[in-house]
Amino acid sequence: MDPARALSIRDINRLIKMKLEGDTGLQDIWLRGEISNFTFHSSGHMYFTLKDEGARLKCIMFASYNARLPFAPKDGMKVLARGGVSVYERDGQYQFYATAMQPDGIGSLYLAFEQLKRKLDSEGLFLEHLKRQLPSYPRTVGVITSPTGAAVRDILITLERRNPGVHVLLYPVSVQGKGAAPSIVKAIQAMNAHGEADVLIVGRGGGSLEELWAFNEEAVARAIRASAIPVISAVGHETDFTISDFAADLRAPTPTAAAELAVRHTGELMMGLVHLEQRMTKSLSALLGRARERWQHAARSPYFTQPRRSLLVQAERLDRLRDRLQYRIRTEQSRAQERLSRLKGRLSAVNPNQQAAFARKRIVSATRGLELAMNGILRQRQSQYGSIVRHLDALSPLKVMARGYSLVYDEQEKSLVRTINEVQPGDLIRVRLTDGKLDCQVWGIHGEERTNG
Repeated sequence: MDPARALSIRDINRLIKMKLEGDTGLQDIWLRGEISNFTFHSSGHMYFTLKDEGARLKCIMFASYNARLPFAPKDGMKVLARGGVSVYERDGQYQFYATAMQPDGIGSLYLAFEQLKRKLDSEGLFLEHLKRQLPSYPRTVGVITSPTGAAVRDILITLERRNPGVHVLLYPVSVQGKGAAPSIVKAIQAMNAHGEADVLIVGRGGGSLEELWAFNEEAVARAIRASAIPVISAVGHETDFTISDFAADLRAPTPTAAAELAVRHTGELMMGLVHLEQRMTKSLSALLGRARERWQHAARSPYFTQPRRSLLVQAERLDRLRDRLQYRIRTEQSRAQERLSRLKGRLSAVNPNQQAAFARKRIVSATRGLELAMNGILRQRQSQYGSIVRHLDALSPLKVMARGYSLVYDEQEKSLVRTINEVQPGDLIRVRLTDGKLDCQVWGIHGEERTNG
């Protein structure tokens, strides 16, 4: 081999890196392993080792990828990591560059967790205004947890240390496994039915997602929300979140913190009482001081030092008020008399008796005028009637017949016979005279010749 063609360490590392990154079988692959030596660097990058029974592999997950993780990786957690193998040129060390990660074997649980969380959130189960205020001074604390775990011991020790006078009701339940969720629901309902507790602590110590799953059950979340007693959720460690945490009135990061949130420390209560006593003493002193100042001011008042003078001033004021009242009464009486006089004048002008007398006069005058008018019209009509009667009498055929004339009708007396052409010899005719009728028969017809003169 020609020494002139020797490669540098950097060149060989880069060549190996290109080989590895060019191998599709080593890129975009999934690895299964347990996390160890986990470090969350201040830069945001995660450095850890994935291991199984026979080997270890250094890994890195840059901040741009781990920012989207729905969980916090930690030592001992079994995961599925997605990414590719490459070489860190500076150290000549190959390592796995992760781009995605999920818990191994419980990915479906995380999916169920997110789905239930979205469902209950859309129903308004997690709304802040639904959360109840914890009592300031609870007398009894109900604890719903496993009777054998470290959580119940931490809670009891903390409650005893902070306030020995608080009564504790422990309702033992199963916090892990198939029957855990129904056990917790039954405990919450029983505590509400008895109504002895002022606040409830529901929770357990830390564990994996599978171990904490009872507190992610829908039935538990709804039981917490339906509780009439305020509920503090205390499940796992500070980084563990469950559905119960969102449904509860208050989430505590640990069971110990739940006990601290449930009751106040007796020292704090004593300090509060001392503070209240100081405030009360100060307020009473200020109140007494103000009362003393008012009393001293009143004692120096002329009403007490010279009472006769004060009475004289009030008597003088009373005299002035009496004079003003009498003047006002006289003025009002005068105005009332003037107004009464005006009303009487107006009333006399519209007196009904005078109005009736005037109306009677008008009726008499109208009656007289009507009689005169009627008499005039009657005389006028009588004169017209006489004239018409005389005219009719002059034109009456009876007047003509009285002078020797008669009227000739046909036999039925339906029409007058005016000419000889209207009858024939032998016809029956009827002649009307002034005093009766004659039934006659035509025996002969004789015409007359007329001369034009």
